[in-house]
Amino acid sequence: MKLLLNMITIAMVTAAPPALAESWVLDNDASSLAYGSIKKNAVGEVNVFETLSGTVSDDGVARIDIDLASVETNIDIRNERMIEHVFRNAGTATLEARFDMSEISGLAVGGSAIIDSEAVLSLVGAEIAFDAEMFVARLSETRVLVSTNGMVFLSVEEAGINAGIDKLMELASLPGITRTVPVTARFMFDSDGKQASATQAAQVETVAFQGDVKAGKKVFRKCKACHQLKEGRNGAGPTLHSVLGAPAGQVAGFNYSDAMAQSGIVWTDETMAAFLTAPKSVVPGTTMQFPGLKKESDVVNLMAYLAAETQ
Repeated sequence: MKLLLNMITIAMVTAAPPALAESWVLDNDASSLAYGSIKKNAVGEVNVFETLSGTVSDDGVARIDIDLASVETNIDIRNERMIEHVFRNAGTATLEARFDMSEISGLAVGGSAIIDSEAVLSLVGAEIAFDAEMFVARLSETRVLVSTNGMVFLSVEEAGINAGIDKLMELASLPGITRTVPVTARFMFDSDGKQASATQAAQVETVAFQGDVKAGKKVFRKCKACHQLKEGRNGAGPTLHSVLGAPAGQVAGFNYSDAMAQSGIVWTDETMAAFLTAPKSVVPGTTMQFPGLKKESDVVNLMAYLAAETQ
């Protein structure tokens, strides 16, 4: 999962092509760096890095910084273990690359191209050289999208973090964690002259997303490792089909904790919102490991999504 950093930084390299005679700045809110992890040969998860920054200069030099402390695995203790044992409190991983901008300097608005890129990732004291195939699309005169062209698989051994993965297995009593991980990246770049206005627009959009079903679908990604929406589809957690208005701990075929089964809760808007914010406070003794959503807007949006999709 760590190697995803390498591949993602590569994406940055490609992002600069559309630059004409100015530098480009990464839009963190519109960008994504994600990797997959499989545990016990059966449990799949998608984790992300929430804080990225980067630039591409007018002469084709790209640099992306990945805040390793922003890793989000949806479990607080696991985030802490990743930072301490895998990333060894390194703080930041950096990717630097140079590319030939002439490959796509003539890319028109609405046009796209697939290009090969090469980069060097600096991660926890190691430098990893790699290449990747990237998809580049010019969305406007001032905005460029760069993403991985398909899924990229990376080896944690090459990154020198096998010992950290071993430690995670030990701490979580897991029989196995995959050492080759799939990585996907989406990077959005704005010409630096437009970055301020783009940031302001993103802030306005965030406010507008309150109670938005589409935004709630994105928040639900934090829940998908355990919960499904289809009727009768229980996983590590019970199905959420028709959850609103239903009594807690009553889905057929799921083995609930005593705390949940005997809670007496009915999942109204109010009780569900409270539970999503602080599960262990609302149902002391619940075995659900999710710590809760930190942002009020995420709770509101997820509620809207559940109301629209699960009833």
